[in-house]
Amino acid sequence: MMIQRAEISRPAGQSSTVLPRTLQASLVRAGWVCLLGSSLALAAQAQGLKPSSQLNPSRIGQRIPASATSSAPQQADFIVAVVNSEPITNYEVVQRLAIVEQQLSQQGGALPPRSVVTREVLERLINEKAQLQQAKETGIKVDEAAVDLAEQNVARRNQVDVPEFRRRLRAEGMSNERFREDLRQQVTLSRLREREVEGRVKITDQDIDQYIADERSNVDPSRLSLNLAQVLVAVPETATAPQIAALEARARRVLDRARSGDDFAALVQEYSDAPEKVAGGVMGLRPADRYPGLFVDATKDVNVGGVSAVVRSGAGFHVLKVMEKTQAGVPSAVITQSRARHILLRVTPQLSEAAALEKLFEFRRSIQSGKADFATLARENSQDGSATQGGDLGWVNPGTFVPEFEDVMNGLAPGEIAPPLVSRFGVHLIQLMERREAKLTAAEQREVARNFVREKKLDEAYANWAQEVRGRAYVELREPPE
Repeated sequence: MMIQRAEISRPAGQSSTVLPRTLQASLVRAGWVCLLGSSLALAAQAQGLKPSSQLNPSRIGQRIPASATSSAPQQADFIVAVVNSEPITNYEVVQRLAIVEQQLSQQGGALPPRSVVTREVLERLINEKAQLQQAKETGIKVDEAAVDLAEQNVARRNQVDVPEFRRRLRAEGMSNERFREDLRQQVTLSRLREREVEGRVKITDQDIDQYIADERSNVDPSRLSLNLAQVLVAVPETATAPQIAALEARARRVLDRARSGDDFAALVQEYSDAPEKVAGGVMGLRPADRYPGLFVDATKDVNVGGVSAVVRSGAGFHVLKVMEKTQAGVPSAVITQSRARHILLRVTPQLSEAAALEKLFEFRRSIQSGKADFATLARENSQDGSATQGGDLGWVNPGTFVPEFEDVMNGLAPGEIAPPLVSRFGVHLIQLMERREAKLTAAEQREVARNFVREKKLDEAYANWAQEVRGRAYVELREPPE
């Protein structure tokens, strides 16, 4: 079972290098930004270095002996690049490659050449190293409490508790110490990027008008976005042929009932084994290339509201309903709105991040045990404008909140309270109250478009900033030893 890692980093903007779409998506899903392109080669040439596109990758990324798979590189390892004075080893490339290649293989389809994946992974490691060095120089530190919370969030995304999550990590060959260090680095990078990039973005009405016009005239099918709901009838790895046949028949009964008009959400509750069951099976609106290719193929000729044929994957049998199908980036007239409430504690010299986390964990336990009321605690403790409303943030559209807040909120079922979350504003305790489908007014559609423009500009600003960081770094790429 592939562990889903945290998606903490912001995806980069358009790259001038044309990469396989699955490779870009996998690098992003692994929690790492895919920042590539000719600008990196130019930066290397300006320093009199060999761009990695010219570096022979035939021996980089080769696995080293099993005795070297511990947390420290062994004698068989070698340095493939130096960023300022810090090395990147072949061992680090091998670790990152293993994650990316596993995700690529799970997506199905033709895999890009290993040399391509290796070069892109190495570029990512170089950029991360340069940014981590800047974070250290500017005094950004991530304490153990923040790493604990990040680990809890990743475990929660995998529908397990932390001890079980650590057991699965060990089964995949990664030590908990190595994983926590990766988390610490990703949180550090996220905080650095937020601080350096957010202030660069300004949005005008003309930007919004131009964006809407451009997106509505773009008919590129690769820009398709889908919102799918699924019923998954899971098939155990040890299932016999008769058992598999029975499970397939179960999935076909679901399909027949769905096409006969039965409520799909009710079918999800009755039959589905998927983690999205708590959300009615809905997986959320996202670019089509962020769904498995077999899901996209199965629904390409299915209209909104329709149901696909039964789809077989490594996990089992899927029945898919198309909830929404839009051209990516174009505001939809109907969206899913959320109503949540929160308690915000700001980190100050008098209240550390760790203390705020501990306090909110105690609030959560008290609310869940019935000893305290969320609204009352929010009025008495929350440090933002929603405190007077018991923390109620009202009905909001997608993209209203910062990504780290919205990601947690979107993963909740109505009434559920998430573990405390650290954002750029402080530490939050979030409860989802309700969800609904809503038709947007023209003004609200423009606000949704504004959020799309903001995300696009953030991506562009991040790409420019990352190139600046890379350009200031001294990078030496080394040929592998013979």
